[in-house]
Amino acid sequence: MAIDEVATDPVAMSRLAKAMAFTSGPGNSTAIALSVGVENRSERVFKTARQLFLQLKPGDRMAALAMISGST
Repeated sequence: MAIDEVATDPVAMSRLAKAMAFTSGPGNSTAIALSVGVENRSERVFKTARQLFLQLKPGDRMAALAMISGST
């Protein structure tokens, strides 16, 4: 799943938020931003969450994406 698809799909964002909360903890700023974006359906918050996600260590990004790729 490409990051652009995740950034515009609320269902995928929700799965990614849950994966981030699991891998990095529920207080992780990326997980919180993803959850808020899903709740509010706000493109501005989605963009912020995407930026935060891209700032994560590559291993953290890969772990979260691997979790959601298996749940489709």
